[in-house]
Amino acid sequence: MRAPSIFTIALFSLLSFISTTNADVQTYNLNIGNSYLGPDGFYRSTSVANGQFPGPLLKANKGDTMVVTVNNQLSDPNMRRSTSIHWHGLFLKHNSFNDGPAFVTQCPIAPGASYTYSLNLGTQAGTYWYHSHLASQYVDGVRGPLVIYDPEDPHKALYDVDDESTIIVLSDWYHRFAPELQDEYLSPNNTASQDEIPDSGLINGKGFYLGGPPMERAVLNVEAGKRYRFRLINASAYGLFRFSLEGHRFTVIETDGVNIVPYTADYLEISAGQRYSLVVSANKAVANYWLRAPMINGNTRNANLDFRNIFGVLRYAGAPASDPTTASGFASGVKLQEVATVPLENPGAPGTPVNGGADRVFNLAFTVTGGSTATNQKVTWKINGKSFSPPTVPTLLKVLSGASQESDFDDSENAFVIKNGEVVEINITGVVHPHPFHLHGKVFDVVRLNGVTNYVNPPRRDVITTGPGTTTIRFKAENSGPWILHCHVEWHLQGGLAVIFVEDPDDIRATTQPTQSWQDLCPAYNALPPEMQ
Repeated sequence: MRAPSIFTIALFSLLSFISTTNADVQTYNLNIGNSYLGPDGFYRSTSVANGQFPGPLLKANKGDTMVVTVNNQLSDPNMRRSTSIHWHGLFLKHNSFNDGPAFVTQCPIAPGASYTYSLNLGTQAGTYWYHSHLASQYVDGVRGPLVIYDPEDPHKALYDVDDESTIIVLSDWYHRFAPELQDEYLSPNNTASQDEIPDSGLINGKGFYLGGPPMERAVLNVEAGKRYRFRLINASAYGLFRFSLEGHRFTVIETDGVNIVPYTADYLEISAGQRYSLVVSANKAVANYWLRAPMINGNTRNANLDFRNIFGVLRYAGAPASDPTTASGFASGVKLQEVATVPLENPGAPGTPVNGGADRVFNLAFTVTGGSTATNQKVTWKINGKSFSPPTVPTLLKVLSGASQESDFDDSENAFVIKNGEVVEINITGVVHPHPFHLHGKVFDVVRLNGVTNYVNPPRRDVITTGPGTTTIRFKAENSGPWILHCHVEWHLQGGLAVIFVEDPDDIRATTQPTQSWQDLCPAYNALPPEMQ
């Protein structure tokens, strides 16, 4: 494995200690520990960042470097005690070792240890989030918002307010511990491969469950006459939400960090991992209005979940501190069609405008097999007949040690090697219910979705909700690294619904120089007893 240069180590050390007053380097500490919280009124031990759910906002400006030290203070034996943090949506050019998915780009951070992620933000701006990427750990609470502001945002003239008060984090919440839920989902007893249904849905960390105590609702405060950029994040492990604001249309200007041609609608649906920016004009009478976010893939299998009744309040200055007096109602009018969103800059898919018009075409057909007590078979998701399982040696470490061909990786790694400059087309089939597929390290153009084919100005994002039939995405390989493509329904990922695109192994070795602290992660983790991992 290539050793880090003295310059690299020195630069990393410098960045780790620069003051947060430097406009170009934003430094943060995330203390990942166990806190006793009850965001929906049911109190339990959780795994969270800095004692709160959602975790604290991490923010920077376009072009900055973000330096985040993660201190692992986890100790509760009911949950995973190691950790690893993914920065959802960041490209991290020549820096894949800081992407965060355990056993793909790093070994987990051991209890009592720390690791500093240096995140080069480059030209990216928009709405992102961070979460644990070790097994199903983020179900227990390790998730929070991340925003990169653009002082020269091309949509800046459309809104007046864009700050921490305009961030909306939607999430699902479970009363039981993630390892228990994961074991139950994968169990041979789960013969119908039924998903683990949340106990509640939360808006900015506030919600309630059926039979639980009264809880205050999340409130968005606005002033009449102002225009607000609300940054909407679905930080769920399962939940698919339908979002609307009573009496207020909105204009969507961003999808997953991509500026889009403004799109006015009355409501939208947002899958796990997705983000939108919505401009809302506070042009109604001073009053309280409902913020609606029913979980449309929720059901009654979990008696705690009132999936239709997930509401917050849009409160005008001068309105009473109370719920709206109107009926809560439901979304109606114009729905945002994901397939109709158009990138503002450089629209158009790479390759030629025909099916298969790419240098490499991957046909990914996925299937699920329910558990079987007769054969002691766990619930298993497969892509092209293979179920993903995290390797014991991280994929990136293998590449740095010389792995260059698909045969150099474990069969269960589901690794595909691609070259720099290639146009890659991926056809995803096997869809019964919607699946939010997320690709690390890049955005992609969605050239086929819900029966609509578009090469001229297709949607561009990093999480796509697959529809019936074939969903096709394209990208040009120009960011070397091992990038995982996976379903963002956490239970499906744990069941094996993932592949890894190993992009340009030679360039990885030439440009990626992990720090010594990164190299120390695996020996420390491997020395732990199983219960501490």
